Amino acid sequence: MIIDTETLFQSLYGSEDTGFATIHSPTHYSPGNVAYLFSPGVVVLSRPHMNIAGLATFLDGFDPSLNFNSYLDDPTPLPDGAQLCKVAGQVCYMSFGPKRTLNAQAKRYFDNIKSSGHGSVLEHANFSLLLYGISRSVTHELVRHRHLSFSQVSQRYVAGRVLRFVERPEYQADTHLHDQFIERIERAANEYATLTHRLLEMQQSGVSILSAQERTDLRKKVQQCARSVLPNETEAPIVVTANVRAWRHFIEMRASTHAEIEIRELALRVFLCLLRADPVLFDDYTLERLSDGTYIVKTEFEKV
Repeated sequence: MIIDTETLFQSLYGSEDTGFATIHSPTHYSPGNVAYLFSPGVVVLSRPHMNIAGLATFLDGFDPSLNFNSYLDDPTPLPDGAQLCKVAGQVCYMSFGPKRTLNAQAKRYFDNIKSSGHGSVLEHANFSLLLYGISRSVTHELVRHRHLSFSQVSQRYVAGRVLRFVERPEYQADTHLHDQFIERIERAANEYATLTHRLLEMQQSGVSILSAQERTDLRKKVQQCARSVLPNETEAPIVVTANVRAWRHFIEMRASTHAEIEIRELALRVFLCLLRADPVLFDDYTLERLSDGTYIVKTEFEKV
């Protein structure tokens, strides 16, 4: 069943109030006041900004009969990422004259690039996303994508006050599993707090293995030990930067029917936000709803 992307984006708390696509993930609290989330949150932090006017001097340097300056007068605006990739591709063939592919035919232009496998052109446009409401299990899979750049929360430097957990989709659909999850995260949070308190006491009493000269190291030595009791369900916010080619590979690998369900939920939301950020570069994908109510993302242009 093919699903409309706009409808799904809105149903997942998607918005563009700041001019950047965001899918929000609300925070919930257990009876014991332990914070948890049950869906990924995605925030587009940055996207390309194209200096199309900067091409003027370059284009002026060629035979006027080529009419390369007409390139700057294209009446159809493109998203900056698509424009950047299109300029990069057209540099390869110096196709800036009147016979070039105009912006109005950008879909045809990029479909040709994708079908030809010339994905290097897509590597010029980078997008940075904040991903949250995802567990340590998910980020362990995410960081295996070597063409992405990561900055992830450090459990050695953060304290229990920012500790949150993530409930898997399977637990949400079953009362017994949900109740067990709540019990588990409350127990983990309590164990973490108790262990941290005991380690601080040991540190203050002069236990050599926990001593340090700098305040940062003092905190780090306690928390690097206390984190051992935290489960894979602990939230692990992360900022990820990648070019379009790398993001497409991530979507195709992780939003497929073969992907683990938790990371598939993340990949779906990443796709929806990137589609809003640059529909030209991601408009070849379609959404399908599976019989279990989850979604996959597909394209005919795989492994560009």
